Amino acid sequence: MSVLHRPRVAWEGARVFVAAANADAYYWLSDLVGRHLGVMYQLRLAETRIRLQAEDASYAETGVWRAHLEDLLYDRPELTSLVHELAGETSSRLDR
Repeated sequence: MSVLHRPRVAWEGARVFVAAANADAYYWLSDLVGRHLGVMYQLRLAETRIRLQAEDASYAETGVWRAHLEDLLYDRPELTSLVHELAGETSSRLDR
């Protein structure tokens, strides 16, 4: 079993979540984020989608999401593998 590095998982999750926020995978990810990470993270994802549609802010949004996910994984380290899996599955949906 490999050890997951929480800051790396947060960075990868942020990169993928922001990419998905402006793609068809948004609806799928939004549902899972709300169900597993909580409604506040689902709301943050919706806000990211709105900002990305208004302007190209993907770099700034990725930084914001990295901080959100690092905070989440610091407070709830048991979610590290779940965020890792969400990022991986979302990434594969973006590649379709």
